[in-house]
Amino acid sequence: MDVTLAQLRYFVEAAAQLSMTGAALRLNVAQSAISAAVSQLEKSVGSQFFIRQRSKGLLLTPAGELFLRDAQAVLGQLEEALDHARGEQRSVEGQVRLACFSTLAPFLLPALLGRLRADHPRLELEVTEADAEGCSTALLTGRADLALCYDLGLPEGIAVTAVDSVRPYLALPPGHKLAGRDEVALSEMGGEPFVLLDLPHSRELMLSILRDAGVEPDVRFRSASYETVRTFVAGGHGYSILHQRPRHGLTYDGGHVAAVGIKDGVPELSIVLARLRTQRPTARMRAVAQAVRHHKAATQQPGGALPG
Repeated sequence: MDVTLAQLRYFVEAAAQLSMTGAALRLNVAQSAISAAVSQLEKSVGSQFFIRQRSKGLLLTPAGELFLRDAQAVLGQLEEALDHARGEQRSVEGQVRLACFSTLAPFLLPALLGRLRADHPRLELEVTEADAEGCSTALLTGRADLALCYDLGLPEGIAVTAVDSVRPYLALPPGHKLAGRDEVALSEMGGEPFVLLDLPHSRELMLSILRDAGVEPDVRFRSASYETVRTFVAGGHGYSILHQRPRHGLTYDGGHVAAVGIKDGVPELSIVLARLRTQRPTARMRAVAQAVRHHKAATQQPGGALPG
């Protein structure tokens, strides 16, 4: 029996959700239709793509993981062909799923959504916030078409387009003896308590920055929340190293954080728009990429520098 496009779509969504029920809700079809289509697809291909775990959802088999990439590529090529047939001069419509690194979201997403609403009012952007590993997983499993994230810990098979680069800085309590300086050498922070932004890959980067400068970090507090880290710093509980810099130093509780440059030659961190290497960009994906580029250009005009 021939494999149908509906079967491929249902399989890809079931893999993204790791649930037949979740796929049914996403696609607004009956759960039985998803299950039947996936079962028929497995029968036609002659491979088992999922391990059905009672009450625990689905687990992709190795064969399922391989077939998922090919199925995504087939659907992407079909969508691109339809885009060409329709012509890209008119407003793009449909849905794009974007995974965004959690600390970047408040700095980049509002303007991006505004730009897309103005240029493509019929394009729906569904956003999921995640850490570095979550962004990669969302792309690999098909839960996201694109990821706006740092070029940090991305596995092979993911293509990236640079959006911007940011340099780390020291976040200090306002009353710290070095808070009034323009730049500080990391060696001057030796022995002081450190507040760690505890996210996968981010934490290793922050600790390596200090250790490369000969400073062994004294981690007193850690949090996966960017704003919690800033609040701890403002409260005098230690210093931190961050990348995204708000336009003001205020914290949620009314405290203040002093942002001081790092004198050492620390590396910049690239912000990228990422996608699966095997997935050909569709008109919808290109529209999102264009909106990101426009936002970058606008914020780099005089008086509008991208937070970094």
